[in-house]
Amino acid sequence: MEQRIILASQSPRRRELLTLAGITYEIEPSDVEEVITKKTPWDVVMELAIQKAKDVADRHCKEQVVVIGADTIVAYQGEILGKPRSEKDALDMLMRLQGSVHQVYTGVSILCPCKNDQRTFVEKTEVEFYPMTEKEIMDYVSTGDCMDKAGAYGIQTSFCVHVKQIHGDYNNVVGLPVARLYQELKKMDLL
Repeated sequence: MEQRIILASQSPRRRELLTLAGITYEIEPSDVEEVITKKTPWDVVMELAIQKAKDVADRHCKEQVVVIGADTIVAYQGEILGKPRSEKDALDMLMRLQGSVHQVYTGVSILCPCKNDQRTFVEKTEVEFYPMTEKEIMDYVSTGDCMDKAGAYGIQTSFCVHVKQIHGDYNNVVGLPVARLYQELKKMDLL
């Protein structure tokens, strides 16, 4: 049975992935003040995904809706790398990531307020970059593409030439493990 689905995100990448999957949805971004109480990357993304989904679901508590909240982070050697605060921050992040392997985690929370049903999961993808010169990194940072992305890069942009390999779901790195989400929605009888 198809439900009214609300994506609690403004991310153009998440919107594009849901559209590609053939999922009909509405957009209602969460404006919750994110509070992080966890330490490990997978716990952090689950916590933030739940907060976002709950924020939007609370606005629709008596309606037949499904709310999807998601959060993506990059982790390198156990340290969480969020969105860069400046070009220097982006440059520093990419200098650390070049020539090495890091992890991308996306937490997804599916909340059905009327049914009091919630499922949350985490998807992990390992990404390895080729070695890069400082000039290559500076050229990419100067495009501004890195500023709204965890880890300071977009795998689906011109930065793709620096990605040596990935292990796991490519779409997870883009911002939403849409195949896993689709399967979870099917299990919940929501598609």
